[in-house]
Amino acid sequence: MKKNIAILATNGFEESELSSPKAYLEEQGWNADIISLKSGTIKGWKDGNWSNEYNVDVVLDQANEADYDALVLPGGVINPDLLRREEAAVNFVRAFFKSKKPVAAICHGPQILVDADVLEGRKVTSFFSVKNDLKNAGAHWEDSEVVVDNGLVTSRNPNDLPAFNKKMVEEIKEGKHERQTV
Repeated sequence: MKKNIAILATNGFEESELSSPKAYLEEQGWNADIISLKSGTIKGWKDGNWSNEYNVDVVLDQANEADYDALVLPGGVINPDLLRREEAAVNFVRAFFKSKKPVAAICHGPQILVDADVLEGRKVTSFFSVKNDLKNAGAHWEDSEVVVDNGLVTSRNPNDLPAFNKKMVEEIKEGKHERQTV
């Protein structure tokens, strides 16, 4: 069955954490839209430098969670910090949890989950430097390449992408998760 997946990102996303999941989702025959704050392109980050630009498919203020089966949140130090400052981005993320849809976040990507207030009692992982932020938001953090908790998929860094992509697709195929909630 064809799926529509939202990838929420803005300038400063870790390039591999957007490009690899997007390609993997498209290999499934699914649509993966890059959703961002403004139209045009967003610029990736790779090896400590600005990298390639990616076309924005849908501007956030025109995006509707109801049009998507799941959400992917790439990391990078800059990207999640910029997104979590935007109420529309936080509300978009929260809407996926309210609808019990799968959400996959990697590296620094889970930072926006703190602002969406969806981590209480959830098992997660992330880049080690945001571990305490996630714990302070009520999450149970562990150092594993991928952690799955009722439709929420998290990973630590780009080295974990093969496991992250596989589990992300598995959770999306399962569909809504009754325990995936705010």
